[in-house]
Amino acid sequence: MNILILGSGGREHTFAYMIAQSKRCDSLFVAPGNAGTATIATNIALSVTDFKAIEQSVKEHQIEMVIVGPEDPLVQGIADYFETTESLQDVMLIGPSKRGALLEGSKERAKEFMAQHNIPTAAYASFTAESIEAGNEFLDSLQPPYVLKADGLAAGKGVLILEDLDEAKQELANMLTHQKFGAASATVVIEEFLDGIELSVFVLTDGENYKILPTAKDYKRIGEGDTGLNTGGMGAISPVPFADQTLMNKIEQRIVKPTIDGLKSEKIDYKGFVFIGLIKVGDEPYVIEYNVRMGDPETEVVLPRIKTDLVELLEKTYKKQLNNIEIEIDERAAATVMVVSGGYPEAYDKGKEIAGISDIEDSIVFHAGTAINVGKTVTNGGRVIAVTSLEKDFKQALKKSYQNVEKLSFDRMYYRTDIGFDLA
Repeated sequence: MNILILGSGGREHTFAYMIAQSKRCDSLFVAPGNAGTATIATNIALSVTDFKAIEQSVKEHQIEMVIVGPEDPLVQGIADYFETTESLQDVMLIGPSKRGALLEGSKERAKEFMAQHNIPTAAYASFTAESIEAGNEFLDSLQPPYVLKADGLAAGKGVLILEDLDEAKQELANMLTHQKFGAASATVVIEEFLDGIELSVFVLTDGENYKILPTAKDYKRIGEGDTGLNTGGMGAISPVPFADQTLMNKIEQRIVKPTIDGLKSEKIDYKGFVFIGLIKVGDEPYVIEYNVRMGDPETEVVLPRIKTDLVELLEKTYKKQLNNIEIEIDERAAATVMVVSGGYPEAYDKGKEIAGISDIEDSIVFHAGTAINVGKTVTNGGRVIAVTSLEKDFKQALKKSYQNVEKLSFDRMYYRTDIGFDLA
């Protein structure tokens, strides 16, 4: 079949890498794609939120399956657009409906969903500019650190964790009245801080059945030892060493099953991925957040461990037949290291020529923010390239990834050297 992947990052290159290997894939397109996807698929210059242009491209290229990578088109209702457009109704779109995507599109909605379905999470309350005084009083009732979350999408950067009460109140004002995160922070969720270690669990669901995919742990801060600004992801490992069978049983029974049952009971059309951001406090799992797509760079360690044909898996998802397929997982560990532009996540330059990609051996190179300029691969984003390795354990996988990262170079290139530091 002809398949279209929407997106331009490392997540989408990973999907393309896996799908290009499928015997079910005839022609593969990525919109808009990057320099990496261009080597294994046909890039199409499209905006992921221009539904009319996507519709035209689907018709032109006789696309039978569309895989939505990023959150924006999902939150804006691309699944509903396909469902209600006659010429697109037979196209298999992998991603939840607009109602389903609200689990990521609104932190407040996610919290309400968890409360309604008895899913363990931190205590919280939400506030607007009109209730800022009540927000300050709620902050007074909490112990530091203080967690403030922009309700809407903020490109993975709308969460602040602050030690000082006065600073927390000032940032609440910045978010609500000075639009620190634009419209995303018109409502702010303040929640209790949970002290523990984080992990991500990925679930593929057809709305009735589900499969739990490999666990992963990513590293979001720019600096060594998880310090500095939040980036969205500097590296990841899979599986998570401390996610033993006892913990996974708790996660499935207390979180995964009630989540899927909740979607079903609310009659939410959901055919796609649920990313559950978790924190282990003592021996107990709590939900930090939901995302309604695969994470990045977790995708770069989760998908390469799936040995089952990904196209077949996604087709079963669309047809509500996930109970009819078994997922085979590679027993090896995967580790990815993200190489970023100097200055990221704040101001950074683009267009820097990247050297050394062809020198990498025994690892997989996933392009995140790259482009082709006069035949040369250049930087085109903050996160530039992820190097993924599979080995017997995550330490060996990391060692190989780091050996290969050292072969890369571009002006002001930066990467963290301590991915996995808290798992030793």
